[in-house]
Amino acid sequence: MLKTRDIPTLTNPSPPTHQLGLQSPPLRHSFNIFVFCILQFLTNLQIARQLGLTNATVGKWRRRFLQQDVSGLHDELRPGRPRPISDERVAQLVRRTLETKPTGGMHWSIRQIAAETRVSKSTVHRIWQAFGLEPHRQKHFKLSTDPFFVEKVRDIVGLYLNPPENAVVLCVDEKSQIQALERTQPMLPMGLGYVEGVTHDYRRHGTTTLFAALDTAKGKVITQCRQRHRHQEYLGFLREIEKNVPETLDVHIIVDNYATHKHPRVKRWFAARPRFHVHFTPTYASWLNQVEIWFNRITQQAIRRGTFRSVKELVEKIDQYVQNANSHAQPFVWTATTESIFAKVQRLCERISGTGH
Repeated sequence: MLKTRDIPTLTNPSPPTHQLGLQSPPLRHSFNIFVFCILQFLTNLQIARQLGLTNATVGKWRRRFLQQDVSGLHDELRPGRPRPISDERVAQLVRRTLETKPTGGMHWSIRQIAAETRVSKSTVHRIWQAFGLEPHRQKHFKLSTDPFFVEKVRDIVGLYLNPPENAVVLCVDEKSQIQALERTQPMLPMGLGYVEGVTHDYRRHGTTTLFAALDTAKGKVITQCRQRHRHQEYLGFLREIEKNVPETLDVHIIVDNYATHKHPRVKRWFAARPRFHVHFTPTYASWLNQVEIWFNRITQQAIRRGTFRSVKELVEKIDQYVQNANSHAQPFVWTATTESIFAKVQRLCERISGTGH
């Protein structure tokens, strides 16, 4: 039997219960109550208030400790049918899911692995759910191989979180090969009980390229649609930016590493205009460019579900969307710090370490 005089008083009455294997809520409650009542000499009411429990819960675990000593802190067997599958079979099923693939397939399904292991489909589903296993899903990723990844991230995030004075920060990019697609039959309007209907096939009427420059401070965009996306069209769009930005302001342009943005003629154009400052995103890190968020919006809201009988009609729809968006524009709020980005990259690297990457 423990004696209170042999136990030192704790300054922190909530030690990490996960270190003791107390993972379930009843065990965590029992251990916390044990610490409070034995080491701190508190009443049931005081313990209940500090732990957010009821007096009945505190009293139950206190009585069990007094009657059964430390062994009373473990959860008792509960009524009901015993579990039909052992821990060893659960471990085997989990290992098989993680380490093997079905013959002729790329991933297990519930029915396939249930037939192989002779475990019911509902049991496989519960085990996969408990361990967070989803063989049918994939998550895409791409690690940047840029040797100056850290420096470029700090540079661009610094422009977002602490923009320079007397300057405008523009996120620039182009969305190429936007197709003018016409559905082969008229669209069926949405109604009560059914969604909008469109045919699966369409006629192509050509493509356009949308150049866009997003003002990170105001949320407004400067756009231009061109037939192609060579360095000539890019230079034309830069001249459009130059006309729309007051001469008294410096211009910080954030772009990706597309070859058009690094063409010798483009470099000479920037060199002749000292107020323009170019910031390149790291390779495979276009997610740092805020204009990609805007491109996703216009795609979802104005392009993807539309039907266009010509490129001209498509361009008119884009211009209409831009004018409407600029009339009530709001900037995107960037919250990610460089430290949080690097921490996320580090977690990804730790997860894939030892997998051949």
